[in-house]
Amino acid sequence: MSCYLPTEKGENSKYKKHHLCFLCLVLKISVLQAIWTTFVPCSYLHLVNIWQICDLEVWCGLDVSQVLLFRLNVYCHVGRLYTVALCFLSRKIRGSFKICSKSIIFDPEELGEPIIKIPLRDCKKIEFVEEEKNPFNENSVLFLNKLVRSQEEKTLTFQLEVWSKTEDVVQTLLQLHRASCLEKLGDQTAMVSRSLHSRAARQDCDVNCAVEMVMPLVCNPGHVCVTDKNLYFQPLNGYPENVIQIELHNVRRIYKRRHGLRPLGLEVFCSENDFCSDIYLKFDNTADRDEIYYYIATFLENHMTEHTAESYMLQWQRGHLSSYQYLLHLNNLADRSCNDLSQYPVFPWVIADYTSPRLDMTNAATFRDLSKPVGALNKERLDRLLARYRGMPEPSFMYGSHYSSPGYVLFYLVRVAPEHMLCLQNGRYDHADRMFNSIGETWKNCLEGATDFKELIPEFFGTDPSFLENRMSLDLGRRQNGSLVGDVVLPPWATDSSDFLQKHKDALESQYVSEHLHEWIDLVFGFKQRGSEAVAAHNVFHPLTYEGGIDCDRIVDTDQRIAMLTQILEFGQTPTQLFTSPHPQRITPRFQNITRSSSINSPDGEDSSFEDLTEESRKLAWANMESLKPVSRHKIHKEAVTGIAVSRDGSAVFSTSQDSTLKMFSKELKEFQRSMSFCNMPLSSCLVLADSKTVVCSSWDNNVYFYSIPYGRRQDTLMGHDDAVSKMCWFENTLYTASWDSTVKVWECTSDSSSAHKRSQFNLLGELEHDAGVNTVGLNPAGTLLVSGSKDGTVTIWDTSNYRTLQQIHCHSGTIHHMAFSPDSRHVLSVGADSCMKVIDVQTGMVISSVKAEEEQRCFCWDGNWVLCGGQSGDLLLWDLLTNTVTKRIPAHSGAVTAMWMSELCTTLITGGEDRQIIFWKLQS
Repeated sequence: MSCYLPTEKGENSKYKKHHLCFLCLVLKISVLQAIWTTFVPCSYLHLVNIWQICDLEVWCGLDVSQVLLFRLNVYCHVGRLYTVALCFLSRKIRGSFKICSKSIIFDPEELGEPIIKIPLRDCKKIEFVEEEKNPFNENSVLFLNKLVRSQEEKTLTFQLEVWSKTEDVVQTLLQLHRASCLEKLGDQTAMVSRSLHSRAARQDCDVNCAVEMVMPLVCNPGHVCVTDKNLYFQPLNGYPENVIQIELHNVRRIYKRRHGLRPLGLEVFCSENDFCSDIYLKFDNTADRDEIYYYIATFLENHMTEHTAESYMLQWQRGHLSSYQYLLHLNNLADRSCNDLSQYPVFPWVIADYTSPRLDMTNAATFRDLSKPVGALNKERLDRLLARYRGMPEPSFMYGSHYSSPGYVLFYLVRVAPEHMLCLQNGRYDHADRMFNSIGETWKNCLEGATDFKELIPEFFGTDPSFLENRMSLDLGRRQNGSLVGDVVLPPWATDSSDFLQKHKDALESQYVSEHLHEWIDLVFGFKQRGSEAVAAHNVFHPLTYEGGIDCDRIVDTDQRIAMLTQILEFGQTPTQLFTSPHPQRITPRFQNITRSSSINSPDGEDSSFEDLTEESRKLAWANMESLKPVSRHKIHKEAVTGIAVSRDGSAVFSTSQDSTLKMFSKELKEFQRSMSFCNMPLSSCLVLADSKTVVCSSWDNNVYFYSIPYGRRQDTLMGHDDAVSKMCWFENTLYTASWDSTVKVWECTSDSSSAHKRSQFNLLGELEHDAGVNTVGLNPAGTLLVSGSKDGTVTIWDTSNYRTLQQIHCHSGTIHHMAFSPDSRHVLSVGADSCMKVIDVQTGMVISSVKAEEEQRCFCWDGNWVLCGGQSGDLLLWDLLTNTVTKRIPAHSGAVTAMWMSELCTTLITGGEDRQIIFWKLQS
């Protein structure tokens, strides 16, 4: 735990005999009580040495202005000091001497010795002592004199190992002592701040950017410096090291943080999945923080992926992230950090049964109602809280305490971090009956307690059970029933603490919680966190817990500002709001119902094992999509290709073009066979009906044409729009036509199947109005949902049973080129002229993924996780939606890719482009 400060060569011999080395501090009797009642077991001191914890060095309670200024190695000479606790004879003790903004800490190396804390305000006098008066008969000594009973003065004497620092130490102590004697807290803070900035200005550093390193209950001042290879933090006090170095190539994640509800923090992670960072820095202002953030980010583009809440949501929803991992990521994005106890990661209570001998995860009664906050789980208590809330003047709130605060976090972690609890409780543990004694009792108190609404922390779902066990044999007190506080009492269904954690994590990943976790996310991170939705959900906390509830920088009175910031840090803080619309439900096996339209269904009589094999084949094909290779190229049109369709047996390929023709190409003969022209206007799309006897083409002349393949001629014409028909889709006997006249029309098509010459009958079933021209339209595999994309960037999802709007989302800034449902109908993917690719949740209408591509994407095929896009450059781009990255760029056309068709097993692809070519592709085995 010792930190040796470097000195220049030859420095010792010149100054050691002549430098002022001794100091006296005269203290009041109250200090002795504070010192000796802070007794901790040897195991606690040992833990401090292992972890290099410095909470006692810095904060007493949650004093926001307390910082560590010096940390030096010293020998303490303790005179005959009599107290109720123990008596020391005159002797010499080695340890760490730590000068903080409001106190001095002596941390002995001997495990049996107590930690001594001396508040500076209780010092009567600080002075040098001549060398001959020093009891060590050595140099570099400073004295602390104490005022004991009957006004008797006693002295504590310290010998500094780093003698060259003595004068600096003395001057700093004198300044801090003067500050501690000021009456107003604001004046004290201002003087300490000036002293701190003075020290920072004198420190040698490459850049003068003052920061504080944030640790639990600790802010450690220093400087930060970033080079093209490393991030350096140089603490003013040399703790925990003279310089902390992080190599930039090891950085995996970097987050801007808010600290004390202000945007001042920056947290750096060198691992992908850990929720504890490598360093957490707090800056004096946002501009400095942002400058360092962007400076680091410029060196991380090649190996660091920017993740959003929506991208993590998509991964969780599709089962690629566990609920545990997803909640950790949300906490990270919402500014929760294990380095900041006022914003520690928050997890939900998920189990409500702590009395049964067996945990039944098939019974809904086993689980907590995740749609309600903890305070609303007990109706009788809620009624009392609501009655008080209605009669409360503004600003009113329902709950007087938060679900996450430093006190609650340390309540759970006292057995593994007793030093934090002792710091928070001014050197004492809480009353034994208020300690974390039993999981069942804690849950009961959360349900019935008048002010207890706490949630859980990540450790309850991890793999380390030490926080549930008193492995260090800490003396945590004796309860009123006479029992000692030891290990946490587990529910009957857990055989030991490891078994409890495993079952608790299994509950978090269970079917019930997976189906309802989105409701809890709405409360803590989502749209029910604030406003009228929060009121309706009985989820209103004190205004100071919300970001924007108060601007501390605008408070002129220093005392009031410090008091307000202290209250914010002590009370707890609501996470940053990540979602402003309902969070979609997770896709679980019970809800998965993959269906296909009749045009691509397997023949009747095939069993489910064949369907499973087909699905596995598709997954294998997409996993191998990077091996896609061109087989042949054919230039059969005079203008850009606009649509591609293939007969059911795959023998004939049809394409439409802006040259106003429909072309038929034989895949087997690899030659062009037919060319049909219906008008002088471009054709915009085509499709082959399920019987493979009819091709339907849409045209810019406002009409839809039906072409008979057996007879080789136009069979019918549907004139139903006032502007160009842009896109069509077909399901059973229903045709959906999209047009630039701002409508999608639904037609029932009936004909005499015995005669190919008889004209079809078209009955208009519905007309779906839009605010702008409709450029694309698509159906889900079951034909129950329709999605349309307009020129104004609006996506609209319709129910085809009643033609009502289910969702309408303006998510693009320009024309939407193409959109399609995922195979499970849960999501819609759209691409537009704004070069953005959006994934929309059908259930909630939320845009859960948004990617800005380097170029405009014109058309695509996708399986829900992977997207094969045709770009404006003519290349095919394979996107991984879970990471929002392009994994493969495949050269294809010399102009934009404008049309794309993929086989049912996803092994064959046909593309068309502005270069008038059609290219056949095949996956390489």
